[in-house]
Amino acid sequence: MKTLNSFFFVALCLLFSITSYAGDKASFLKKQFTAANGYKLNYRVLYPENYCPDQQYPVILFLHGAGERGDDNEAQLFHGGDMFASYTNQSKYPAIVIAPQCPKDLWWSSYQRPEKEGEKRYYPTVAPITKTMAAVKELLDSYIAKGIVDTKRIYITGLSMGGMGTFDLVCRYPNLFAAATPICGGANLQRLTNFKGKTAFSIYHGADDSVVDVQFSRDAYETLKKAGVDVRYKEYPGVDHNSWDNAFAEPDYLDWMFRHK
Repeated sequence: MKTLNSFFFVALCLLFSITSYAGDKASFLKKQFTAANGYKLNYRVLYPENYCPDQQYPVILFLHGAGERGDDNEAQLFHGGDMFASYTNQSKYPAIVIAPQCPKDLWWSSYQRPEKEGEKRYYPTVAPITKTMAAVKELLDSYIAKGIVDTKRIYITGLSMGGMGTFDLVCRYPNLFAAATPICGGANLQRLTNFKGKTAFSIYHGADDSVVDVQFSRDAYETLKKAGVDVRYKEYPGVDHNSWDNAFAEPDYLDWMFRHK
């Protein structure tokens, strides 16, 4: 029986290994997840090139920005998709990458957007988890339940609205993620002051961001540092809201994540 089981798993591994791997965002499979309450969430998932279902892999949860919301199950990979799926990165950092898509007019996390010129975003201290983010967490749990996830190496990253969602989800589940990389995001500072988890943070922001005030990331960095959290911050002079281009180009963007367990 043991020999038969071994043959079965080898066959599965061979089946996955011969599946077409494009080395870009086309390698992400299109999926839809139905939460326990019936809510349907579109998402894309990337398996490592030589994925084998009897092994456990790191997981990267990627949260896109507000501009990529919708129902096409494609736009969420516009920024970052090719980077995560490149042959080089999947060879050095094989991981299961999960990229959900937030529907139009909804948000990953709760915050008040500025309505007038000069106003700033407001992040509440206490707010219920959004229905979309609740489905994202349930989706992640479903992959963990399959036994294919190395639960010591679960990472989360996101840009803009996704950077805010990154802070939000880590604060809600402080012992789930090994590392988090919010890009041009923001968070309620009281929540960060009270953060007691072991998640390491690498924060990125453009100094001339005209959409999300860079001060949010500066304050998040100082607050987490005072709270004794493992945190680093990189700011890009002269860069506007597209600081994800700079962050994704960092030579240690993925390497830094994978150093944490």
